[in-house]
Amino acid sequence: MDLEKRPAHRAEQQPPPGQADRHPPQAEGCLAVAIRLPVRIVVLVLVVPVRLAWDALAVCGRFLYFRGLRPIGRGVGAVVTWLFKAVFVWPWVGLWRYVVVPVGVALAWLGRVLFVVPAVWLYRWVLTPLGHGIAWLARGIGAGAAWLARGIGAGAAWLGRGIWAVVSTLCRWLFVAPATAVWRWVLAPLGRAVAVVAREVGDALGHAWRVAGHISLVIGRFLARLLRWIFVEPVRWAYRTVLTPIGHVVRDAVWRPAARAAKEIRRATRQALSSARESVRQARADVRRMLFGAPKQTVPVGAVPGEPVPVPAARREPDAPGARTLGSSTTALMKD
Repeated sequence: MDLEKRPAHRAEQQPPPGQADRHPPQAEGCLAVAIRLPVRIVVLVLVVPVRLAWDALAVCGRFLYFRGLRPIGRGVGAVVTWLFKAVFVWPWVGLWRYVVVPVGVALAWLGRVLFVVPAVWLYRWVLTPLGHGIAWLARGIGAGAAWLARGIGAGAAWLGRGIWAVVSTLCRWLFVAPATAVWRWVLAPLGRAVAVVAREVGDALGHAWRVAGHISLVIGRFLARLLRWIFVEPVRWAYRTVLTPIGHVVRDAVWRPAARAAKEIRRATRQALSSARESVRQARADVRRMLFGAPKQTVPVGAVPGEPVPVPAARREPDAPGARTLGSSTTALMKD
């Protein structure tokens, strides 16, 4: 572990010249410099024994591998390879080379003599001339059939063209010409006349519809004004001139006095009920006092006559049960 500073390494880690102004290096404080050396010494003392042990184990392992395991492995591999070849490779190689190959060569020669040579002779001197004769005969028959087919096709085409000309001429004179004449001299003029009549009728209906709209608007306005003169204005005049003053008189002379009287009656009734309840409560207290007597009141020493006597708070057991002692009372008779 290197304990000395490496200025060259620090120079390599410096930023490029373009970035030197942006992030200027900060000076290390005295505390960092004072802590670095003891820490490095302690780490060196702890790491050096581990590194020495690792290097020793690596050297021993390398020596054992190159001087012991590797030669033994090579010998064992050579023996295993020889045994594998002797048991599995060499017998099959000898069988293939000295048995299968000669037998295959003999069978190939025998098959060529018995089958291939006769088949080649039969194909060359029998089947080929026979095929050439059959092909020549087929070409002659095909040429005759083609000539016959071309003649029959030409006759059928000529006959079909004649029949089509006759049929088309008949259809044109029987159906197309009459239909064209009827369309040109009957349906077209009639359609134009119907179109003119329909257009004129449509224009007349549109004009009548617009005139009827104006007349309806005028009549509607006249009826609205008439209804306003007959019903709305008299009702408005009656409401404004008659009903509104009558309503004000009824409100001021009848409704407000009746509301104030009802409020006074409700207040008097509530006071009477409160007085009755208080009288009943006093009567019930007087009866209870006559039957059972008034409760005794202890007047404390030094009390001023005429002032209310404070009522002492009732003594109760503590909320949390505590352990009783010899000095505490255990019965109601022994309590203070």
